[in-house]
Amino acid sequence: MAEPIIHHRGPDFRRVYGECLERLQTVCRTESDVLLFTASGTGAFESAVANLCSPGERVLVVAAGYFGERWAQIVRAYGCELSLLRYEWGEIPSADDLAAQLDESGGASVVLLTHSETSTGVVLDVQAMAAAAKDAGALVVVDAVSSLGAVPLETDAWGIDSVVSGSQKALMTPPGLGFVSVSPAAWGQNERAGLPRYYFDWARTRKAQAALDSAFTPAVSLVVGLNVALGLLLDEGLEAAFERHAALGRACREGVKAMGLELFSPDEDRSAVVTAVRAPEGIDSDEIVLAMRDRLGIQLIGGQGELKGKVFRIGHIGYCDVFDITTALAGLELALSEAGADIERGVAVGRALDAYGQALRV
Repeated sequence: MAEPIIHHRGPDFRRVYGECLERLQTVCRTESDVLLFTASGTGAFESAVANLCSPGERVLVVAAGYFGERWAQIVRAYGCELSLLRYEWGEIPSADDLAAQLDESGGASVVLLTHSETSTGVVLDVQAMAAAAKDAGALVVVDAVSSLGAVPLETDAWGIDSVVSGSQKALMTPPGLGFVSVSPAAWGQNERAGLPRYYFDWARTRKAQAALDSAFTPAVSLVVGLNVALGLLLDEGLEAAFERHAALGRACREGVKAMGLELFSPDEDRSAVVTAVRAPEGIDSDEIVLAMRDRLGIQLIGGQGELKGKVFRIGHIGYCDVFDITTALAGLELALSEAGADIERGVAVGRALDAYGQALRV
């Protein structure tokens, strides 16, 4: 990425661009188009609503955290009729609840799901949720910004019409690229959809990509970087990457529990993207995050929305390894102790290493 920029209409970039698009299809587990935009993941979110929906059309959103609520905000912004299946933050959505809501509301043209709700650490059973939506005749769109490449996601096999993701999470590239897969059924819906779009016009983008071109000036260095990162992920193998992430998640949770802290995210292997932890009584989680960053050079993330100041989150995706997790746990122990928290000291790292080793031997 630090090398001189190559021209985005030249043969050198076309080669990289074509390889990157093919690798995105492989990682998404789809034979369908994957469209690439210079935008954050939210831009890809917006493209899905703009290209699949019409004004006044009913769209169902399942929201159990900050990013599910973002789906709802985009639907409202485009003037669609919002059917909202809302849960308390931290709850795990149910396919039975989704089926019931679709039945009671008279169905929906599109169901918008969040695979990994990064604000809470919950990873959805997307396969079951997608099946419930498809049984009701709806298209299924999944926010996989933090889950793609970290936990299993079978786009074609599970009947998902669009997977929306971004470059900066498990795909190990700086922010700035968003992408979305588009099934044949989604293309059919796209032809009928009546919402305005220009930069995020799927048809315009597909036409350009078919010629190994981009509809608008791409973020050349980010595409080059993403192509390398995808190559690293595929060299490791997706199944091996999924196993590694599950082992890291288990190590992190066991280390947290060894300190006597309470998990906010579920204690299950599916929650392999981020571990959310309740701050001890009387401790502001944001202060712990700042102390670890400024004094120890360790980056955790605080809570979002209604969880601000109440939880902190430890990520374990992308190029993270067990050294990163044990370092974070050791730093957390120090920061909490200095803040006056009553925690068990000296056991988190050992417990995490034991859990990691056991997970990889299973």
